[in-house]
Amino acid sequence: MITIVKLGGGVLPHAGHFDNALAVIGEVARDRPLLVVPGGGPFADAVRAIDRQRDLHADVAHWMAVLAMDQCAHLVAGRLAGAVVVSASVLTVRYEIEAALAAGRVPVLAPSNWLRDVDPLPHSWDVTSDSVAAWVSGELGASRLVLVKPPGTRPSDTADGAVVDAYFPRALPSHVASVIVAADRLDALRSALNDS
Repeated sequence: MITIVKLGGGVLPHAGHFDNALAVIGEVARDRPLLVVPGGGPFADAVRAIDRQRDLHADVAHWMAVLAMDQCAHLVAGRLAGAVVVSASVLTVRYEIEAALAAGRVPVLAPSNWLRDVDPLPHSWDVTSDSVAAWVSGELGASRLVLVKPPGTRPSDTADGAVVDAYFPRALPSHVASVIVAADRLDALRSALNDS
């Protein structure tokens, strides 16, 4: 059964931790089927900044942020050995992921085509790549979602323990276990990816 790895865009500015997390993902992917769902990182931050300046329509901001995830997918695939970007439509996405896994590749999802086809999530900043990854987990029948967050992240970092977006609890299916791991905790990341 596939494990979804949501590699938070907030890890990207921490170059060493980003590359080390990718190395662990690549190592585990040799033995287990993984799908990487990237965050939007600085590309999504640019959308947020433009939204603050220009008060974008919610639909416009949503699709721009989803395209930011596509950009990060190409960045991740360029840094992760054996990775390939999957940017398929709803009709072919499962086939492309399975084909990548069968070829010994690590699929990295650029989700805009799939999300445009089905438009399953609210268009709001309450929905980020965390909720996209949760929704993808349910659609693909994953048993586990591992969220890789910036170095130093702990679930207790905020008053309510939330280090995911506000919509995430509704997007995550009850049968999918989710684990939050900071990018600087490589042993914990390896363990989370290897658990079934």
